Amino acid sequence: MTEPPRVLLADDQTLVRTGFRMILGADGIDVVAEATNGAEAVEAARRTRPDVVLLDIRMPEMDGLEATRRILTAPQAGGPRVIILTTFDLDRYVYAALSAGASGFLLKDVTPEYLVAAVRTVRTGDALLAPAITRRLVQRFAQRGSGTASLHRDLASLTPRELEVLGLLARGVSNAELATRLHLAETTVKTHVARILAKLGLRDRVQAVIVAYETGLVSAGAAAATDQM
Repeated sequence: MTEPPRVLLADDQTLVRTGFRMILGADGIDVVAEATNGAEAVEAARRTRPDVVLLDIRMPEMDGLEATRRILTAPQAGGPRVIILTTFDLDRYVYAALSAGASGFLLKDVTPEYLVAAVRTVRTGDALLAPAITRRLVQRFAQRGSGTASLHRDLASLTPRELEVLGLLARGVSNAELATRLHLAETTVKTHVARILAKLGLRDRVQAVIVAYETGLVSAGAAAATDQM
């Protein structure tokens, strides 16, 4: 993809929108529309068909969770990627948004460099899974239930190797680290990940991690032990 991502920015705080628009614009990323609440964001997504939606989780009239659901299920929106913006690093609504199909989340105090990298990352179909905070979020809420429909899938369709890869993904292990641990080429690891997503009907790695916790393949305790290795 040679064209820069087209971004819809939704936040009820004018200063946040202004700051993010300036940061993205300085890197050649076009903010095609702005919204001050979830309802406006849904309409703007249908009208402008952005590549990426930066969506505040807490907005008036319609929150970011409901807006995420509507944007991702609206054919007119063109299937954009959604990044959730939040002030809180452990917010159960963020987990619910990930379950609804968001590709990741960012704290509002994110650095300019990471904001730009995040937009470009999700635009290519990847997910924001690297920060340890995402793992903590999933660990905290996945087995408690979030009040949304579960992403439970039948893991019986996965091969033993694919189950192993999924378990390591849920512990926050990168493709490069997976290749080293499993003595595989990184391209082979990427193939395994793609097959896991296809078999389970998932959008990206974030949803794969949620499934791993919700099905009990990985527990928070096991992930914590891995983090300390």
